[in-house]
Amino acid sequence: MVIGVITIELHLPSANSLKAKRKIVLSLKDRLKAKFNLSVAELDDNDLWQRCVLGMAIIANDKVYANNVLSKAADMVNSTPDAVVTGSNLEWF
Repeated sequence: MVIGVITIELHLPSANSLKAKRKIVLSLKDRLKAKFNLSVAELDDNDLWQRCVLGMAIIANDKVYANNVLSKAADMVNSTPDAVVTGSNLEWF
């Protein structure tokens, strides 16, 4: 069994309020959950308008499969027009 966790730090330049931030983050989280069947949560910077740290986790039998899924999910986050990735970290357990 392999557990993969990726944390992605985001800058949300178009968010001018917490309500706008929640809209962007909730939409992104829902799309990631639906497409990749990942556990997704906002981990940090909850009270800052233009910053967000997302965490995504997957449990799988094969590390290659888990890595492919997390890689595709990170690519999806990178292609989101409302969010700019400022950092990421991948861990295996």
